[in-house]
Amino acid sequence: MRVRDWGVLFVLCGAIFLEGIDVAMLNVALPSIRSDLGMSTGELQWVMSAYVLGYGGFMLLGGRAADLFGRRQMFVFWLTVFLLFSGLGGFATDGWMLIVARFVSGVAAAFMTPAGLSIITTSFEEGPQRDKALLVYSGTAAGGFSIGLVVGGLLTAVDWRWVFFAPVVLSGIILITALALVPKSPRPDRTGEKVDLAGSVSITSAIVLLVLGVERVSHAGIGWTLGTLAAGLVLLGVFIAVEWRSSSPLVRLGIFRNASLVRANLAGLLFAAGFFGFQFLVVLYLQELRGWSTLQTSFAMIVIGIDAILSPTLTPKLVSRFGNARVIFVGLLLAALAYALFLPVGADWTYPVMFPSLLILGLAFALAYGPLTIAATAGIEEEEQGLAGGLLYTSFQFGAALGLSAATAVNVAATDSDAPAALLDGYHAALVVPLAAALLAALVGAFGLRSREVVSVSL
Repeated sequence: MRVRDWGVLFVLCGAIFLEGIDVAMLNVALPSIRSDLGMSTGELQWVMSAYVLGYGGFMLLGGRAADLFGRRQMFVFWLTVFLLFSGLGGFATDGWMLIVARFVSGVAAAFMTPAGLSIITTSFEEGPQRDKALLVYSGTAAGGFSIGLVVGGLLTAVDWRWVFFAPVVLSGIILITALALVPKSPRPDRTGEKVDLAGSVSITSAIVLLVLGVERVSHAGIGWTLGTLAAGLVLLGVFIAVEWRSSSPLVRLGIFRNASLVRANLAGLLFAAGFFGFQFLVVLYLQELRGWSTLQTSFAMIVIGIDAILSPTLTPKLVSRFGNARVIFVGLLLAALAYALFLPVGADWTYPVMFPSLLILGLAFALAYGPLTIAATAGIEEEEQGLAGGLLYTSFQFGAALGLSAATAVNVAATDSDAPAALLDGYHAALVVPLAAALLAALVGAFGLRSREVVSVSL
């Protein structure tokens, strides 16, 4: 690749690294944020879920906007929005201010990420060059999350607000470099094209209401909960009706005839639900019950980041030898094993006892994440590859929000006091949520074993 090509790739990798490190740093800072702002467990969960909802709810619209209004334009504009609202989050003096800032940051990431990915797929020629670029890109994303666990602990040890201020500096560097290196894209011809705003609003509203209904199960009346869930399902129906009649739909409904895509999206949703719910509970256990510092928590969980090494090295070889479906299935089973091993966690567990669960979870992520992307895009026409990728990432984010909400709801319902024994009972009950999600994901993945597949991976 030319020097300029490497420069473009550097900018885009910086953006996906920013997204990964931002989420990871916030994850380990949550207990400190709760203590400083006086937030309940339910409110604290929304600091994470607000970002996930904005990200997942607007991902499909973000991909469509990049095609309609220009990839570079969307990337630069929404990177600027991300920079501003990350900084505003650092100045928050109340929980609701932080939640709003995180939601807008998630929306910005939803537009920025697909624009960046589409710049790669259109800037690099299809074949070995593009494959190499995408491999570096995906590895950087995993590395950002792993490094973010440690950096988040270091910054939180100083002040949790630096978890929000640090991305501002990184965003500024990426923005300046993007303006200099990323070539301007020609203004797209939008004749006969339009943004499916009604579809985007209806699906985002449906996701928000469904997650809110799950989150409120433990501390709201049955009527309020059922009403919220029913409203979410109605809006989901509205979305389907809008897409069915739209001349330029956000999602062409016929794409769901692809069985591989449907399985990958369902498995991805459940896998993300278990993964994010488990991490949320482990952070609370280590810091609130065990009294570990944020830095200790960061170093304890960094072993999960082994996926950053295994994803580009081991996983392609396994897929080439055993097939995509088998690798996904094993990855999902390993996730369930990791959660099951942590289920009987005690008040005095040493780190060596916890280590197998965290290591196995990192291996599970390496085996499941990349191959699910392959399965979600297999057999899809080239002009709908962006849609297929957007659907998968929407499923990941929606699953993450549901997993966080469900784990929090069970934890709150099962914890009747602040006593250590009561806290431990709450964690034991809530840890069943990620285990159940992983088992259901493995069940969905098992159906893929019945289909014949031919997978070729260039090593």
